[in-house]
Amino acid sequence: MDDGTTQVDHVLVSRFGVFVIETKDFSGWIFAKATDNTWTQVHFRLRFNFQNPIRQNYRHVLAIRGLLDFLPPEAIKSVVVFSGDAEFKSEKPQGVFSLDEFVDYLKRENEQVISLNRMQFCVGRLETARLAISGQTDVEHIQSLTRRFGA
Repeated sequence: MDDGTTQVDHVLVSRFGVFVIETKDFSGWIFAKATDNTWTQVHFRLRFNFQNPIRQNYRHVLAIRGLLDFLPPEAIKSVVVFSGDAEFKSEKPQGVFSLDEFVDYLKRENEQVISLNRMQFCVGRLETARLAISGQTDVEHIQSLTRRFGA
């Protein structure tokens, strides 16, 4: 991106859309509101705040939309998937799923929005644009985060 890098967990390209997937492997209780900056995990008596993954994934979606600018914006969908045995103690925000719920969500998607040809073009564009997976790109991403958010 123009102001640094972003680290996308997964991208699923299908005839039904491009799903930009932020994954979280958490256990314990999760307290979350879609609009909050941070969510809370309670594990036994310990509380941990973590960045709202919906907001985190928003930057990922912007990056993918920038690369796949030939698709309509609504064809690129933000999804947050929790694996592990996390239990939401507040209402689960829209677009947030357990792994099983995400599979069910995908099975319900039945409106084709991307042709096979466009799907192949999407994959090619993503593959050529992504950075290599290496220790160096991890270091550069951390430096990008430090520039944007401070130490």
